[in-house]
Amino acid sequence: MSNDHPAFFGDSGEEAVAGSIPADLIPYLEAADEPDELALTDVTDYGHDVEEAELQTALRNLVESSLLLGPDPSILAELEGDLDEDFADDAEAARAEHEEALAKAADSVELDAAVAKIYESIVERAPEHDIEPSLDRIRMLLDILGDPQNTFPTVHITGTNGKTSTARMIDAVLTAFGVRVGRFTSPHLIDVRERISIEGAPISREAFIAAWNDIAPYVEMVDTKSVADGGVRLSFFEVFTALALAAFADLPVDAGVIEVGMGGTWDATNLIEAGVSVIMPIDLDHTKWLGSTIREIAEEKAGIIKPGQIVVIAEQPEEALEVLLDRAREVDAIVRLEGRDFEVIDRQMGVGGQLVTVRTPSATYTDVFVPLFGEHQAHNAAAALVGVEAFMGGRALDAKIVENGMMTATSPGRLQVVRTSPTILVDAAHNPAAARVLADALDDSFAFAHVVGVYSAMGDKDIESVLAEIEPHLDSIVITEMPGERAANIEQLREIAIDVFGEDRVEVRDNLGDAVDRAATLAEATTDPADKCGVVVFGSVVLAGHMLDLAGIRP
Repeated sequence: MSNDHPAFFGDSGEEAVAGSIPADLIPYLEAADEPDELALTDVTDYGHDVEEAELQTALRNLVESSLLLGPDPSILAELEGDLDEDFADDAEAARAEHEEALAKAADSVELDAAVAKIYESIVERAPEHDIEPSLDRIRMLLDILGDPQNTFPTVHITGTNGKTSTARMIDAVLTAFGVRVGRFTSPHLIDVRERISIEGAPISREAFIAAWNDIAPYVEMVDTKSVADGGVRLSFFEVFTALALAAFADLPVDAGVIEVGMGGTWDATNLIEAGVSVIMPIDLDHTKWLGSTIREIAEEKAGIIKPGQIVVIAEQPEEALEVLLDRAREVDAIVRLEGRDFEVIDRQMGVGGQLVTVRTPSATYTDVFVPLFGEHQAHNAAAALVGVEAFMGGRALDAKIVENGMMTATSPGRLQVVRTSPTILVDAAHNPAAARVLADALDDSFAFAHVVGVYSAMGDKDIESVLAEIEPHLDSIVITEMPGERAANIEQLREIAIDVFGEDRVEVRDNLGDAVDRAATLAEATTDPADKCGVVVFGSVVLAGHMLDLAGIRP
């Protein structure tokens, strides 16, 4: 045995002082440590010609002679071979589990690659706003597929802001009532499968691939005919709409919650004959394609109101409301109007959200916990509850089930807390109305003394108006850049931000991580407690997705 253990032996290798290894154990230790007789590979490799009996005897004597711990029966049994069979079984089970994990990992990589390849093939198509408005292509495709949109009842949702949050709340409450829901929303934050939700979760990779394989030949067929007739191929959004509806019909789902992509009248989702439609607040956005005034935009969105359906209308600007009510009268739709037929009676802040009391046409729901921040989410919850009531026959809903459902509602990227100390929020606000709502929510739901913004945007957005809405609520702002052809140039963003905030309140960082780090440093550069300092990342759904990815959060 070598003399490398000063805790037990002196430099001479002789017996140590009192309190160390007893002298009668030393021979056994030396026997166990013979370098030329028992190498480590010999102990662990039972295939070698080793004198196992001598080894086991030495080890047994060592254990039995220990004056420190006393003999351990389980160790003795192992040395005798009593546990060899169990150990072998455990080792075999561990090996099998490891091999299974490796196989699953390989399968996962293959599935991810397949989903990515499908997405790449679809995203190469023209976006919805770059083609001539028409429902002919999507109608032809759905007709060939057997009109999957007619195999389940639907709630159809449009508006400028609040569509996705409201859709997710409707989904959550319907699910609590035992309804199997298929939800279609856009855009996605991180994973394209977020757009197609089944039973509250993104469609599985297997189901996504299967749905695509089912519709792909017919997509090609419609593309060929459309081009031959002098038209264009199906757009990105048209294909995704068909993909979602086909997946929902194939499951099948009990109900669809379908969000309009853009506008309403010419949106690919507007072939749905929904029994209930929900129209959230209308404001200026996508003005290049929907119109330059609120009235023009409202006319497009009013196109989802169908004859005889129940239409839930959230609080609207006067010019938008007039258009919506005219359309409802024209097609004999039944209107449920916020402020007249339903309203938020009370709301109180709570830990992780708010308690909301809502009066609907059928009941009053008291102190329903909504795990989302901002007064706008209380109004979204009210519209969602009225939509669910209408879908379920107009009757009052079981309050306990409503509460259980609403408690599970989430809205990733909408005033979402991704870190504390300092608090970092992410919000997809990308137009002036959404920025106004975000500013109000910061004041309403968070007691910040200092807030620093991190901002980026798409080049086609009203950047100056967005920043003007939020400027009074931020101490300073850090501008950053996003990848992609549609993203605004960072120098363009900087110049506009300086015009709004002043040069001394604007900083620039090339990437989101550095921008957030700098914003956190600026927010904390005070004597106030950390919980009084906040960072809000906003300006784009794409930016919100990048922030969630950076924070390691999956929607």
